[in-house]
Amino acid sequence: MKRINEYKKLFNVEKDIDLKQLKSSYRNLVKEWHPDKFQASDEKAIEAELMSRQIIDGYHFLVSIAPETKAANLDEYNETINSPIIDWQHKGLVLEITFLDGNTYEYFGVNKALYIKLCQSDKLTRFAKRNIFNSFTYRKIKKSEVEA
Repeated sequence: MKRINEYKKLFNVEKDIDLKQLKSSYRNLVKEWHPDKFQASDEKAIEAELMSRQIIDGYHFLVSIAPETKAANLDEYNETINSPIIDWQHKGLVLEITFLDGNTYEYFGVNKALYIKLCQSDKLTRFAKRNIFNSFTYRKIKKSEVEA
């Protein structure tokens, strides 16, 4: 959640992410912080390089969790969450789940207590469908190696 809020603040995004507004903000920030605007020996050039990387990462991250992106990929997501879970990891408030079809998704805001319940569940996919898949902000982080 902290990462989402940092990127939203960077791009001046209020509640919902609008892709058109996000793209406009992205272009303006890239123009402002492009490393080629600064002398190579200048201290600002190093800062600009770091900022431009953060801007690019933030843009791709916010696009991946935008409602429009989720709506466009909803059929694929629904197919994936019906696939068995083969691996899961919890880091902070981020739960990473890998499915049998090869796709991996991150779910943001999943607390440790819910993660422990997931680990102790007899039927992982059923538990996750009821408590995680449609309750938390998610994004696809890895595509399957084999596309059908």
